[in-house]
Amino acid sequence: MNYRAIIFDMDGTIVDTENLWRQASRTIISNRGYVLSEQEELLLQESLPGIGLFNSCKLIKDVIKTDDSVEILMKEKAAIACQLYETGICFIDGFPEFYKKAAEIPLKMAIATNATIQTMEITDKSLNLSQYFGKHLYTINHVNNIGKPNPAIYLYAAKQLGIDPKQCIAIEDSGHGILAAKTAGMFCIGINTGKDLEKIKNADLTVECYEDINLTALLK
Repeated sequence: MNYRAIIFDMDGTIVDTENLWRQASRTIISNRGYVLSEQEELLLQESLPGIGLFNSCKLIKDVIKTDDSVEILMKEKAAIACQLYETGICFIDGFPEFYKKAAEIPLKMAIATNATIQTMEITDKSLNLSQYFGKHLYTINHVNNIGKPNPAIYLYAAKQLGIDPKQCIAIEDSGHGILAAKTAGMFCIGINTGKDLEKIKNADLTVECYEDINLTALLK
């Protein structure tokens, strides 16, 4: 296949933020005096990554049976996460080097994330994502808050790049994201930044790190 673009997920794929979102989830739960059972802890651990702010807060509401609305939980969780982002975030190891190789080919590149525009702006300010992707920074807000595993954000990003989805490689770290990318018709690489191969087992290719991605072989 003649791949012409790479579309990246953001949190956990190019930016090391999964622990920040996990901490934000734990904080809004503990703020309500709720103690998770072992089974509930496992459920959230398996289900929250990659499902976006609305769906994550809806799941938390269902689990802890709070009277607070999903919107209240979203606002609180986003505020906590934004504070954590400002304390310092960094790129996933190997991303800048991988980006450089892809840019030299050259391949078009974009971000397609379940994160909100607010989170994207904070991340861009901290890491200058615009230097890498220009205007191709696409969030859940660009697709009417329809999050992964729905393929909307990947289809939107491909359209903005002017590339057929079948000519795009997606890079993901979550099961929901992998499903979204494959449903969009893209070849999906699952990168094991979360050190849990089970989460990325449905990817077309699984790797431990960016150094393991052989672009030369993929583009033949």
